[in-house]
Amino acid sequence: MSAEAQVYHSHKKKYILIFILLAVLTVAELIAAEAGWSYTLKAVSLSVLALGKAMAVAYWYMHLEDEKPWLKFIAAIPMSAFIYAVVVILESLAR
Repeated sequence: MSAEAQVYHSHKKKYILIFILLAVLTVAELIAAEAGWSYTLKAVSLSVLALGKAMAVAYWYMHLEDEKPWLKFIAAIPMSAFIYAVVVILESLAR
């Protein structure tokens, strides 16, 4: 019986890059929150940045990159609800 040797592959570099990406998005959120923009532009930019961070966390830390396409689709359903909520909120702000 031949046993396959499992080779350990370090993900340290990948997780450091993800950490840097999330840190950059957080700094962008802080800058957008303190910018002298209109309320609507501020709300849109902060919502888009929050969605980007949520998608990055879901994709890499929930290991969706290794899943089948149908499971990725199921995981994307809450994201579509978030986008819908943001559109409704922004529409109500425009009134």
